[in-house]
Parts: sequence; C-alpha cells; structure tokens
Amino acid sequence: MTILAMLIGYLLGSISFSFLAGKVLKGIDIRKHGSGNAGATNTLRVLGVGPGIAVLSLDVIKGIGAVLIGQALSGGNPLVAVLSGLSVIAGHNWPVFFGFRGGKGIATTIGVMATLAFWPALYAGIIAILSIVLTRYVSLGSLLFTGLLPIFIWFMKLPLEIWILSLLLFLFAWIRHRSNIVKLIKGQENKLGAKKKG
Repeated sequence: MTILAMLIGYLLGSISFSFLAGKVLKGIDIRKHGSGNAGATNTLRVLGVGPGIAVLSLDVIKGIGAVLIGQALSGGNPLVAVLSGLSVIAGHNWPVFFGFRGGKGIATTIGVMATLAFWPALYAGIIAILSIVLTRYVSLGSLLFTGLLPIFIWFMKLPLEIWILSLLLFLFAWIRHRSNIVKLIKGQENKLGAKKKG
C-alpha cells in the first residue's frame, strides 16, 4: 500500500496545471515564457489573474488529495501520508508527463502541510503572506513559509515523520529557488505585479 500511495501521489503531482493552462488558453509552453517556471506565479504573470488563481488552487488541491489518498489506503498511517505528500511534491517539481520540468512545489506543499499540520502551516502561511504583501517578493514568502514550518512543527510537538517531511520540503524549496535567492541578494528579483525587465 505504501508504494501504491507514493505512485499515485507522484502521478497526481505530475499533472502540471500551469503547463496545461498555457497550452489550452494560449497554445504556449509556459516554461518558455516569463520566469520559465511551470507554477502559479508564472501563470499569473503570463496568463493573468484568473488562470493564476485557478492553477494555485488546483496545485493546492492535488497536495491535499495525495495526503488523503495515502491516509485512506493505509488506514491512517502517518508515515504513508507523509510519503504520499513527499511524492506529490516530487511529481510537481519533476513531472514524468512533461519531461521532468515542473514547478517549484510551493502551492502543492501548502496543500500537503495544511492537511498534515494545519496550525503550523497556517502560522507560517500568515507570515509568508505578510512578507509578500510588504515586499511583493513571492519567492521570499515561499522561502519563509518552508523555513518556518519545521520550527513551528517542532515546537508544537507534531509527529516526527511530519517534522522530517517539513525539513525535506524546506530543502526542496531552497534548491528549486536557488536562482531566486541569488536575485534577492543582488536586488534583482522580480516583484509581484511589476513589469518584467528587458
């Protein structure tokens, strides 16, 4: 059941709603436009607010769905739920259906962690949203969200499996955002709502 839950999670994660939105709405490969990322933020920049919100919502839902499937298949085993969550994010980041070139996994991470650790995800999410509102750097908010999750989960004494998952997701996010981190340090990161330079 563990392998089946992980396989379903990965395949669910591999459905790239951003890529599909680009193809359906404009006939483009969204990975060749904007930031080149197949995620909600780039969908917002390239396709507009409606498609961006739709992709964000669907990516969150697939994270929730993968965890619930893992719980259902395992009779509520927390380790299987965690592995399902890890698999759906891996699928989103490295989708088998789209040449292993996906998004950065933040929206799907929100879905996974909101299902497994609601209060830590809520607290981290509030701080992340405030940082985006104040700075308009989505990448900074994403990094703060994944960075704060392990801290909140540890102090709220949630199961060890969930804490380890949060550390892995923190690592995933920072690896996927490495170019954004360099741009943030140099002051060259694109702000939400700003015209892309060049």
